[in-house]
Amino acid sequence: MSGTMENLPPVQPSAFVPQTSTMAIVSLVMGILSWFLLPVIGGILAIITGYISRKEIKNTPGQFTGDGMAIAGMVLGITNIVFVVLFGICWLGMMVFVMRGVGSGQ
Repeated sequence: MSGTMENLPPVQPSAFVPQTSTMAIVSLVMGILSWFLLPVIGGILAIITGYISRKEIKNTPGQFTGDGMAIAGMVLGITNIVFVVLFGICWLGMMVFVMRGVGSGQ
């Protein structure tokens, strides 16, 4: 072999590689941000974009990937909203308890 590239077979184009859904990535990022920077807005956006992404992946089989990222984003968003609501209920309960204590003269 002379070491030249002339003897190599021609390069065949690779098979189609599916793309990761952009909305799945957005869902995951928003789900993560909902825990650190955007509690309610990030959670809502994570749920919406996750739903859109899963629908896109389902309707175009083989063209897009990222279903796991979409699910993870949705789970992060849903759990964040649940915790925010529970925290709000607890906070309101404590405020009512404190206000009752102050108003009763104790």
